[in-house]
Amino acid sequence: MDHQFTGKTVEEAVEAGLKALGLTAEDVEVTVLEEGKKKLFGSVPACVALKPKQKKTDGERAVKFLGGLLTLLGVNGEPVLQEEDEKIAVVISVESAKEIIGRRGEMIDAIQVLTGAVANTGRRDYKRVVVDCGNYREEREETLKRVAAKLAAKAVRTGRRVRLEPMNPYERRIIHAALADSEEVTTKSEGKEPERFVIIVPKNMKHRDGNGRNDNKRNRNGRDGRSNGKFGERKPYPKRELPTEETPQTSGTSYKKGGYNGFFGTYLGKDDEEATVPDNSEE
Repeated sequence: MDHQFTGKTVEEAVEAGLKALGLTAEDVEVTVLEEGKKKLFGSVPACVALKPKQKKTDGERAVKFLGGLLTLLGVNGEPVLQEEDEKIAVVISVESAKEIIGRRGEMIDAIQVLTGAVANTGRRDYKRVVVDCGNYREEREETLKRVAAKLAAKAVRTGRRVRLEPMNPYERRIIHAALADSEEVTTKSEGKEPERFVIIVPKNMKHRDGNGRNDNKRNRNGRDGRSNGKFGERKPYPKRELPTEETPQTSGTSYKKGGYNGFFGTYLGKDDEEATVPDNSEE
């Protein structure tokens, strides 16, 4: 439906119409009905007709953006909107999918990020956007599921955490979902974007003590982790005899023939502020 507005000039007529409709110049189609002119006696006002444009949906805006992006990239392809309910799914039809997918999917992932930003402009709640080409997303998802199952089995077998390579949020979600129902492992993400990665943690993970030894080895060999096998118990180290008189008598000294080089250390277990030089003058 067209709405007519008048003013001294076309610009004033358009401005009055936009204000009355509560729209911007990008939201309407303008048709000039009368340019407006001055006469010897009086003047003829300008008259315009404003027709509100039908707003594009988020998916349609995504498709339009992709069409322009493919042109800038020099790629002869056509984006097609397939879904716009729970997520926006767009499939790019091209002769060679490799020029869109790129090495390890880096190209299509970058295109997807840009398209998602455009589709969500002006939205309060973020809507997920998926850009696919040559059935890459489905094949990649199946590959990630197989990798998740294989590495989860390795984590359980070795009793150690397994770290995967950095992935984008979409692929990390696939790993988490694939192992969500596992009774043997859990998953978590660590690191910062774009190097954020998934870690698979076995529930039978072997813990290490403060010295880096495995608890199971410590329990098997004894209290201190040393073996009590056929060689018998280790003999204690011989005690160090105290120095004779007229020689340095502190633990922080070294004695050389012909001279005394002074104090050079601190007592173990104390920091620099608590360490003191022993006073031997009373002896």
